[in-house]
Amino acid sequence: MSSPHPLNQAVIAQALHDLRNGQLRRCKAMGFGEEELDALKHPALVSVLVNTTVSWCSVSINREVLKRLLNQVQDVEQEIATVDRMLRLGASTEMVSRFYGLTHQEVALRRDILGLLKRKGRHPVLDEAQETGLWKHWKAGVTERHIALSDDLAMLGLTMDLAETLALPMSVVWAAIRNWIDQGLV
Repeated sequence: MSSPHPLNQAVIAQALHDLRNGQLRRCKAMGFGEEELDALKHPALVSVLVNTTVSWCSVSINREVLKRLLNQVQDVEQEIATVDRMLRLGASTEMVSRFYGLTHQEVALRRDILGLLKRKGRHPVLDEAQETGLWKHWKAGVTERHIALSDDLAMLGLTMDLAETLALPMSVVWAAIRNWIDQGLV
């Protein structure tokens, strides 16, 4: 003997749940009409629908929504990787909070997870040679990547690359860049 069709069972379970919670519109959006909804009030008719081996419903995939959901997972993974990279490169808690909305406690937890040492105080300021080198690399990076000075996310990517290349703390690199932009020294 064949077993009941699982899709039928799932649809009936969802419809009964929605009806119990006053979600009549959701039932209608699934395709139920007034007559079918009235039948769901009778246990014997519900039993027939649930236990039939013949599928009386079908599934439709909204591919655009599915793609967006799948991309969200990739976006979250990318965000985690970026935050981790920022912290390894010496980004301040304020920077991580500004770009990714993490609280001070969440940033501290991420630092602990990454095994980063707790730093007391601020990073030292750049000496003249470091600032000159950073300026040259930054100007070249902005030009090569065609970054608008108002594009903070693109500037953040360049800042990470510069901090890595020049072995400077990211928070110091960011502060210098923001200072140059704010002063109009571009």
